[in-house]
Amino acid sequence: MAFEPIHTDRLILRQSVMSDLDAAIERRSLPEVAKYQDWEMPYDTERAAEIMAKLVKMDGPENDSGWQATVVDRAEPDRILGDVYVGIEWDGRSAELGFTFHPDYWGKGYASEAAQAMVRYLFIDEGVSRVRSSLHPDNPPSARVLESCGMIYEGLTRQSFWVGDECSDDMLYGMTRADWEAWIERPRHRPEKVELVEVTVDNADEVGELATHKTQERFVATMALNFQDALIFSNRPGSTLWYRAIEADGDIVGFIMTKEMSESQANPYVGRLLIDRMHQRRGIGSVALDIYEQRCRELGATAVDVAWAEGPGSPGPMYMGRGYEPTGEVIDGEVQAVKQLG
Repeated sequence: MAFEPIHTDRLILRQSVMSDLDAAIERRSLPEVAKYQDWEMPYDTERAAEIMAKLVKMDGPENDSGWQATVVDRAEPDRILGDVYVGIEWDGRSAELGFTFHPDYWGKGYASEAAQAMVRYLFIDEGVSRVRSSLHPDNPPSARVLESCGMIYEGLTRQSFWVGDECSDDMLYGMTRADWEAWIERPRHRPEKVELVEVTVDNADEVGELATHKTQERFVATMALNFQDALIFSNRPGSTLWYRAIEADGDIVGFIMTKEMSESQANPYVGRLLIDRMHQRRGIGSVALDIYEQRCRELGATAVDVAWAEGPGSPGPMYMGRGYEPTGEVIDGEVQAVKQLG
């Protein structure tokens, strides 16, 4: 069956035509585009023309053959933004996904919108049971695109990817049809009830399974590390560690760990706040902080401290939106901030 264009809110993913060649050569010849891709520079334009001619003759994805859709602006169809690559494998049972966009269109959500649409097409129209992708470990923006599709980090292969004489590690992402269905059906609404509950034998397994996206781990400790620290520091004499699971409408969805006020700790300090990847963007973290800050007021605290690392995906904007103000001090690469409790 011939590939039918996919329309999203802002984009059209269509079959490639020969007139797309110049735009493809332009973006793929840019050093910032090629930096983490699988071609050598300078970009081979003759080879590009051969590939485009082959793509034009294809009706859509074919088994054991690479294919790509050209991505254009839905409002201005003559404006080419990039392309999405598809490689069908294992007699149609699995697919590889890739994408390349012009830098003018980075950071605007176009790659995520296109990738999400293609993932849906692969599962629904092509009937694959798995979609995978791989990328350079130093390319978190592309990893966030994959995570926006619901893909799960599956591992890293060391010194396994070569471009010419340059070798790098390779990060692996993937998802099954069941993973994708769970992702698109995950709750999106603000929960009716959020509580901070004790971590017990009965809920410890659920708490331990909480996980952020892989790219968020530079900002949020994993549950394995949280449990390790809770075990170590809770057993120390004079420990001021306090931690709770975050429960939303009866489901365990997050974890918070703090330090209480003490002789050495003037203000309560939020050390860890994790919301599971399946429950983010529901306002749960903010509600959990409301509850915690009220607890601090009741204990006589007049301010709460927190710290965060900077960078795309940092929780800093969320904290500052809640009134946490940087003190100007940076410790171990983390911005120190405080909120005065009214």
